[in-house]
Amino acid sequence: MRATQALIYLDRLKKNIEAVRNRIGPKPLICMPVKADGYGHGAIPVAQEALGSGVAVLAVATVQEGIELRKAGITAPILLFSIPLPQELEELVAAKLSPFIADKDSATALAAAADRAGVRFPVHLKIDTGMGRVGCCPEAAAALAAYLVSLPSLQYVGTATHLARADSPLADAVAYTKKQLARFTQALDAIRTAGFDTGIVHAANSGAVFLHEDAYFDMVRPGIVLYGYPPSEELASLVQLEPVMELRSSVVFIKKVSPGTPLSYGGTWIAPEERMIATLPVGYGDGLPRSLSGNLQVLIRGTLYPLVGRICMDQCMVDLGQNTDVRRWDPVTIFGGTGAALTAGDLAAKLHTIPYEITGNINKRVPRVYCSGVGNGVLPIAYHE
Repeated sequence: MRATQALIYLDRLKKNIEAVRNRIGPKPLICMPVKADGYGHGAIPVAQEALGSGVAVLAVATVQEGIELRKAGITAPILLFSIPLPQELEELVAAKLSPFIADKDSATALAAAADRAGVRFPVHLKIDTGMGRVGCCPEAAAALAAYLVSLPSLQYVGTATHLARADSPLADAVAYTKKQLARFTQALDAIRTAGFDTGIVHAANSGAVFLHEDAYFDMVRPGIVLYGYPPSEELASLVQLEPVMELRSSVVFIKKVSPGTPLSYGGTWIAPEERMIATLPVGYGDGLPRSLSGNLQVLIRGTLYPLVGRICMDQCMVDLGQNTDVRRWDPVTIFGGTGAALTAGDLAAKLHTIPYEITGNINKRVPRVYCSGVGNGVLPIAYHE
């Protein structure tokens, strides 16, 4: 087990799911995306906890991600958000992943694969109402629904869209989302007028869970909110969330340096006076962005200390000042802990990005430790490297 670990607090995940449930009410189903290895948290343990906490459906971005969940014994419905390659269709059918269908060609190819497997396969019709990514145009939705129903080996079980600006409370973004929902509703009406059941209707992502109750329909698909972060800074005050991941390391070396001593590659930081410097075994090889060099504080013994010098692939250094009570092997929280610790959202703000990227970039070299409890009272319940 490495000194650098990602602690994953499953009790916090459960609380975040409860917060979403309290906001949306008892009726809509919850679909939780566990793509990109559960946003870096570990797809399998996160999925298992989520399903035990009231989540009904999971979602992935690739066929292989879905297969890994099935191999772990997960039998719940799994949506496939992205378009599979033709050569992946046999595996998709075998793994019982429910894909989004956006055109007749995809439907025809999947139907042939289902025929060969001798199964009737569930699919969701995807409508592009303004994201511009994947989906049929709203005007073509009824015709595509008719085509899906005409294929005996496919079962049309749901209809979806994705909202592009639902995380912003600004007037123009709200208006854009309302326009998307209006186009979606018109498409749904056209499908029903044509005599077809739209199945489970879903549109709401994390932002819509906060701002657009009219987007709940039959199921919501909150992502980052379940991992403990609001979808935008403007929404942070609307619901209490708890970061599920804490990136933690340890002080492995302490040394005293003289005034004028340069540190790390390029000597970009020079000690202005005698200082105590701690070395941490974490770097950009673990997913800690090198671009945070000189712009990050870490928590040790309840105090924030600045990182100094360039972040290396495997290590970085912290300025402890002239006198310190920090000792070798002390634990260090880089983000996601309690008290004064920074969050992945804080790091994201420094880099003008989003928390998804921070947690998702903590790579497989960092072991995940699944815990119950918070802070220094954590109780490890499982380890995964």
